[in-house]
Amino acid sequence: MDIREYLDATYLKTEAQAGLSEIQNTNVVRNLVNEAIQQKYKLVMVRPDMVRMAVQMVSEAHSGVQVGTVIDFPEGDGGIDAKLAEAREAINNGADDLDFVVDYKAFKKGDRQTVAHEVLKCTQLCLENGKTAKWIIETAALTDSEIAGLSQLIKDTIVAHFSAEDYNRVFVKSSTGFYKTEDNKPNGATKEGIKIMIQNASPLPVKAAGGVRDYEEAIAMINLGVKRIGTSSAKVIVEGGYLENEGY
Repeated sequence: MDIREYLDATYLKTEAQAGLSEIQNTNVVRNLVNEAIQQKYKLVMVRPDMVRMAVQMVSEAHSGVQVGTVIDFPEGDGGIDAKLAEAREAINNGADDLDFVVDYKAFKKGDRQTVAHEVLKCTQLCLENGKTAKWIIETAALTDSEIAGLSQLIKDTIVAHFSAEDYNRVFVKSSTGFYKTEDNKPNGATKEGIKIMIQNASPLPVKAAGGVRDYEEAIAMINLGVKRIGTSSAKVIVEGGYLENEGY
């Protein structure tokens, strides 16, 4: 197993969030893209305004690394029109994967129709353009039963409207990594949450994002059944794997 095939190397901070100038923050993204190219990760995940640059860098390097971005991030409550507009721009800029924050707040209020509608329309846009859609459900904001219900709603919507050959291009994803929790509770992927997602999203693949910081954690998630891992620690994970295998 090549663990790099599972890794979406991720940097999604604005310059304000990172405490950097615009140039410094752009250089962080450049360095990550170069690292992804050199290490041959599956994908590099950047904010929408960085997609065009990342795509150009990958193209100039003749690399197979894919470029992903986030849509309606990180709150997910911008509405269907905003989601579609952002998605079209990302597609036009060359993004391969679009990670949408689902309107989990609407779901928590019982508005399943709004959620199902945006999942249908945005996924349809992605698939028609040969892109992969991932739906971030923000597990830290949900109860276990809500994680199960929202994962199943996304699954049911996709199964009802698309063919089985499309399923591997529509993921359910755990977290944005930006949700503010109380009492220092995890705001990313947990084993318990991932298990619930896999049980209720199957046959759709699941992406674990947030909190996966080393090789052992990554392997544990893969053993649970995740197909992608979103992480800001991709190099640490890969190097940990090399260390793990040195004795063999």
